[in-house]
Amino acid sequence: MKRFDQINVIPFIDIMLVLLAIVLTTATFISQNTMDINLPEAHSDEQAQAVEGKTLEISINAENRVFLDGESTGIEVLAEKLATLNKNTSIVLRVDKQVRFEWFVRVIDELKKNQLQKLTILTQATQDSL
Repeated sequence: MKRFDQINVIPFIDIMLVLLAIVLTTATFISQNTMDINLPEAHSDEQAQAVEGKTLEISINAENRVFLDGESTGIEVLAEKLATLNKNTSIVLRVDKQVRFEWFVRVIDELKKNQLQKLTILTQATQDSL
């Protein structure tokens, strides 16, 4: 039997390049589904606390479209989903600073109707220039 003095790595490199191309292609598609929300600025620098259990994320983008855990939804569907939640469910609200105040009030109104009070409103830190 013939003894191998070295291993041919060229097929291994070919496979790795194909896998790299697949990963880069899927990463491009994943990043295109992210929402572009420009959060309003605030002086407080308190970070959102990690909570145990289920956290529901509600987002409103600049076009006044409502998203529930990243999926586009209407305000009526949001109201139905909020009605089924436990009162201790944590809610994270991300609202673009260009959103009409009316949409913010409608979401807060639905939260109050369903007595959901564990609410975190995300903002970004203010860039003070002195």
